[in-house]
Amino acid sequence: MIKVKESEKIARTTVQIPGAKGVSIRRLIGKEDDAPTFAMRLFEVVPGGYTPLHRHAHEHEVFILDGQGSVSGSWGKMSLSAGSAVFVPGQKEHQFINVGDEPLRFLCLVPVAADG
Repeated sequence: MIKVKESEKIARTTVQIPGAKGVSIRRLIGKEDDAPTFAMRLFEVVPGGYTPLHRHAHEHEVFILDGQGSVSGSWGKMSLSAGSAVFVPGQKEHQFINVGDEPLRFLCLVPVAADG
């Protein structure tokens, strides 16, 4: 069955993982929608906020909707802005940081089994 959801009507929860600051998530599409392969999440990072510096086995794809940010790790740092597309391979250390004055909003797609 095809589903259409309004993102603003999906509950936003605060990411409470150690090392995260000012990050919230909306789980747009996932296993509860009978999605067998991918989960789509919408993240929002407040100015000065960041995701934890971390790594995991699965790859993910990120698309920046709004704001200015960077993705960094022990490998270096890259700037991000609206329209940037990011591929993060499995086991690659990474952290998303809001470096602007507005919220950094991005879509993140992961394997549905990895959406916890």
